[in-house]
Amino acid sequence: MSVGVSVRGLEKAYEDGARRVEVLRGVDLSVTAGERVAIVGPSGSGKSTLLHLLGTLDRPDAGTVEIGGQAVGELTGSRLAAFRNRTIGFVFQFHELLAEFTALENVMLPGRIARRPLGELEERARELLEEVGMTRRSDHFPSQLSGGERQRVALCRALILDPPLLLADEPTGNLDPVIGDRVFDLLVELQERHGTTAVVVTHNPEIARRCARLLSLENGFLHDGNR
Repeated sequence: MSVGVSVRGLEKAYEDGARRVEVLRGVDLSVTAGERVAIVGPSGSGKSTLLHLLGTLDRPDAGTVEIGGQAVGELTGSRLAAFRNRTIGFVFQFHELLAEFTALENVMLPGRIARRPLGELEERARELLEEVGMTRRSDHFPSQLSGGERQRVALCRALILDPPLLLADEPTGNLDPVIGDRVFDLLVELQERHGTTAVVVTHNPEIARRCARLLSLENGFLHDGNR
């Protein structure tokens, strides 16, 4: 399952003391259903800001975001939260696992929020953990897992509800190169197997080249990264 993403004229600015910082100045972006796109750019260029806007974690100052034909700016409150929960899976650089939950419980969390049947949810979580080789670690807490293992759990959590859109913000940025490559191998394998649309923000040129399309965010605008 996958969805297309359409962004038009996206603008976002922040106040830094007395100074207004324009991060996005009119971003246009089209991602076809099932495509894997990489976004690169220097630190502070607004890559994470763009991803947060795509993920409905923040709202733009101007412009529109459509996911699967739904204009997300039209959604508020519980409707927006429900849309985000069922449509978008997130993978962050620092995994963001809950320390008091086991790996299995962390994976199940989005489904618990969506009030899915527990038996069905646990079965699905265990299937995903098996896919990434974490079956024997499912009852361990994050503090008992390596960085690569934590990120594998985070990837499973992102996919537990089979979201049609996966957003990954520096998914290997906190890992050493070898482990990072293995984690990204898993992300690619799962993304292709589940037919998920994926937008990946990364500083790693090798990872960026493994995406179908490379875009560069510079001076508030997106450009073809291969130009």
